[in-house]
Amino acid sequence: MLREKTLSMLGLARRANKLSMGHDMAQLAIKKGRAKLILFCSDVSPRLVNEFTRTLENLGKNIPIIKTDISMQEIHTFVGYKAGVLTVDDENFAVRISSLLKQEENVNDN
Repeated sequence: MLREKTLSMLGLARRANKLSMGHDMAQLAIKKGRAKLILFCSDVSPRLVNEFTRTLENLGKNIPIIKTDISMQEIHTFVGYKAGVLTVDDENFAVRISSLLKQEENVNDN
């Protein structure tokens, strides 16, 4: 249920043009200061996560990073674009998506 809400929220953010999807667009959103949250799919390589972490360090940015348990295929199904990394470029969407992901994590831990 929470997973579907999260994916639906990502779909809404996509339709509102508040997602930057894929490596190059996510990097650009970070560099231009639009990114409020960085999300990684469960099936991305650790190298990609490290690359984005280094980019944030080099730019002196403090943007939250969440490695989700959502696969690239699920992102493709709900958002319409297959990407392993995405940035949420709106504060309200970022807060809501982050909250849903944390709730889902808490449910899975129990």
